[in-house]
Amino acid sequence: MSDSRLLRLLSLLQTPREWPGSELAGRLGVSRRTVRRDIERLRTLGYPVEATMGAAGGYRLVAGTAMPPLLLDDEEAVAITIGLSTATRHPVRGIEEASVRALAKLEQVLPVRLRHRVRSLGGATVPLPGAPVPEVDPAQLTTLATAAANRERVRFTYRAHDGSAGTRLVDPHRLVATERKWYLLGHDRDRDDWRIFRIDRITGLHATGARIAPRDLPSEDAAAYVAEKLYSLASTYEAIVTLHAPVTEAITSLGEVTRIGEGACRVRMHSDTLDWLAFRLLTLGCEFQVHGPPELNGHLLALAGRLTRAAIP
Repeated sequence: MSDSRLLRLLSLLQTPREWPGSELAGRLGVSRRTVRRDIERLRTLGYPVEATMGAAGGYRLVAGTAMPPLLLDDEEAVAITIGLSTATRHPVRGIEEASVRALAKLEQVLPVRLRHRVRSLGGATVPLPGAPVPEVDPAQLTTLATAAANRERVRFTYRAHDGSAGTRLVDPHRLVATERKWYLLGHDRDRDDWRIFRIDRITGLHATGARIAPRDLPSEDAAAYVAEKLYSLASTYEAIVTLHAPVTEAITSLGEVTRIGEGACRVRMHSDTLDWLAFRLLTLGCEFQVHGPPELNGHLLALAGRLTRAAIP
């Protein structure tokens, strides 16, 4: 059996339509009996190919119980790569790490001619302005994700919060995405301790090729560990706000939500900046009342003053 013919057959079946056996035989230049054998071979490989009888019958690929490998043409590969790159820059709740893993796998096998197209399209694409979000290079995310998966040490230059920069040699463990930032959790070789690095502050990243032994994180949950460390290091504000609106997905993304009526709820949310808290509340498009902290009330009053003055002719 020809592997190239099997790939051509699979590519045809991935088109969402039903293929008569005679048409498949003509496209592949083989007999209908050979098509039936090739179909059985695809089934043994995990591809759920369904056959229907009758004059209008034929073969089609249907949903199965597991995800088999897919064949992508050039346009599809470019489209998916661009989409995943966008998802890594602006994480979608619940699929942050999966987006990076998928992008790393796809870029590993992407032909050079398609890499150029992806870079060109990515450079010509800009997001709408909104809340300030640190830019993260998807290439850095895929390099770190691959190094973590392969247990490979990385070296990079890191700019700290105070502006100082230095070279770090790190055993990467996990990538963790918050709503606005990406972080690398890894073991710093020079400091012999676990450290958290903001990925938008990393430059000169490269994998060293040195393999690392598995190391136990002092916590069962990497995301919980990062959150705990960030809260302990940053000046975090906890806001308690009553929203005069029903509970929606946008509201539940803010933090802990308690329904207090048919059209009202109370939200407990955290941030290291008052600007972000104010921005999120103002973009909800509903009335709200801030119960704390006092700094947020003062910040909103100052913001209201600036907006009022700006609206005066």
